[in-house]
Amino acid sequence: MATDLVELRRRVRPLLDLSAPRDALAAYYTLYHDPSRTRVYVEERGKRIEGFLTICQTGRDLFRLLAVLRARTLSAARALIERHLHPRRPYYLVTTLDLQPVVETTLLIEQTQINRIYRLDLRRYTPTLNVLVVPTPTPDGSPRFVIRVRGEVAAEAGVNWQSPHFAEVYVWTAPEARGRGWGKAVLDSCIAWVLRTGVQPLYVAPERNAPSIRLAESTGFVDTGAREFAVEAVRLAE
Repeated sequence: MATDLVELRRRVRPLLDLSAPRDALAAYYTLYHDPSRTRVYVEERGKRIEGFLTICQTGRDLFRLLAVLRARTLSAARALIERHLHPRRPYYLVTTLDLQPVVETTLLIEQTQINRIYRLDLRRYTPTLNVLVVPTPTPDGSPRFVIRVRGEVAAEAGVNWQSPHFAEVYVWTAPEARGRGWGKAVLDSCIAWVLRTGVQPLYVAPERNAPSIRLAESTGFVDTGAREFAVEAVRLAE
């Protein structure tokens, strides 16, 4: 790992609460993501760090970089975007709701959503076993659990990212396979895997996605009250 990235990670660490679900994604990509695919930029006032912008290459979208923005002030957020996001390049940017006005005035937004962040409440979680679920790791070894019908994936769940503290799980069900409980079945298997690693499962759902929210809550996830503002956007030209 480059020395400068080690130092940058050390300096921005106080801006993040590693025990808080609201900072879990930002902490993972800023502090733990593959160093060879991570860049961290900071905005300073004197010796005080006013914010940071992390830009990562991920498997989520090979043509769209993921950016995580944190800032104490709107002016710091604006400076980070204008200095470090390249004009006309697409990004998937995740930040906090208070920085939404800056994002909307500095980026050309293609899609936008507000995400709810859920954590698993073990008191509400009752795991189920479905013999149709088959562990099928991804090519990079990440956990993935699937149900197939006639050789085609009908439902799957896996882990988007995992830090020493949290893991964000995802689930997908083919439209024709919904209503059978298969989404919950693969999600249960994924949750069990995460719990065995000793970290806390998180589930992120767009506020407008009622089925995803119902699945999360029926599985034992509870709303933390934290929200993410996420956009697919292009930096406006100078």
